[in-house]
Amino acid sequence: MKRAVSALLLSLFMFLTSPVPSRSFTLPDFSAKKQITSLLKAPGLIREINPEALDLALQGYYTLKSQGLIRKEGILTLIDFDKPSDSERLYIIDVDKGVVLHSSLVAHGKGSGDVMATRFSNISGSNESSLGFYLTDTTYDGRNGYSLVLKGLDPGINDNAEQRSIVIHGANYVSWDYIRRNGRLGRSQGCPALSFEESQQIIDMIKDGSCLFIYHKEKDFASRSGVLNSGRAFRVAEQERPS
Repeated sequence: MKRAVSALLLSLFMFLTSPVPSRSFTLPDFSAKKQITSLLKAPGLIREINPEALDLALQGYYTLKSQGLIRKEGILTLIDFDKPSDSERLYIIDVDKGVVLHSSLVAHGKGSGDVMATRFSNISGSNESSLGFYLTDTTYDGRNGYSLVLKGLDPGINDNAEQRSIVIHGANYVSWDYIRRNGRLGRSQGCPALSFEESQQIIDMIKDGSCLFIYHKEKDFASRSGVLNSGRAFRVAEQERPS
């Protein structure tokens, strides 16, 4: 009996003294927190961007920066798939100046929905967009013209991006004229497709190692994101570290 009580007390002690898992996001240092707080108040950003999307994008950006994964610093691209496809929802942000450098239309995958994107997947053949954090990589000329390779950094959320050939490219179904004729943009096979008129300019602005974040208010994304939850993503992106 005494041994059973002792064992019970020991188990209770271990439970009470064990660290409690936290879903709060771990930012690299105080200076990053201060910069995020400042940027969330920047007039040039808050007029155009959903504050929650911007907050998550900045947290991920500074986390990846602290890991040495971002090669092109100061540039953050945010795609807000919580907005309808008949509005501009891609933003290129100058993190140092706190301004939007460029905004544009961007298509989601045909499996994700019509005007609104509501479904997201990491599975080949789903034709759905994938949320989360990416690093931009090299460019190439493919069947859709000038295109940008994306490296998915969130395990289970977008780390099959390369296998799925998820890239940024131009498309003739992305234009204001297409919206006027159809009430929405056309849709891709999962790629964040741009208009041909803007695709080369945008790709050249963000290529070669900048951070890109695709947002939706999906309620459990933040708790599943490897980038936002200290360290689970970095093994996926280890090959991206500068030598």
